[in-house]
Amino acid sequence: MSLTPKQITLITSSFKKVEPISLKAAEIFYDTLFSYDPTLKPLFKGDMKQQGRKLMAMIHAAVNSLDSPENLAPVLKQLAQRHVSYGVKTTHFTPVCNALLHTLKIGLGDEFTPEVRDAWSTMLHFVSDVMKAEMAA
Repeated sequence: MSLTPKQITLITSSFKKVEPISLKAAEIFYDTLFSYDPTLKPLFKGDMKQQGRKLMAMIHAAVNSLDSPENLAPVLKQLAQRHVSYGVKTTHFTPVCNALLHTLKIGLGDEFTPEVRDAWSTMLHFVSDVMKAEMAA
């Protein structure tokens, strides 16, 4: 992953601002995701609040691993393997990433600057690339 120290700081500090509203952020994320691609809704069969907690925990883990992406990659590979069993396709990553960026924009408001967006986009590309490669293996 080619994040600069400044990008890591931007991601970490912006996530700390969203984390206190994590349940609301997860709700915004899933509402946005399903509006972008309604065909994804049947993939989520359980309690959506619990799903939201899992989502936020995974983002938290990813953000806290930015200084050591070599530790994050194995976790992402395992996550990818589980997602395949749920019916997730590599094509689903685009709406997921876009929904997450939209959620951050809503949660951060004016603090979601182009620089913050670029930092998150770089991280999301890394996460997507690792998971898609594992799904294709």
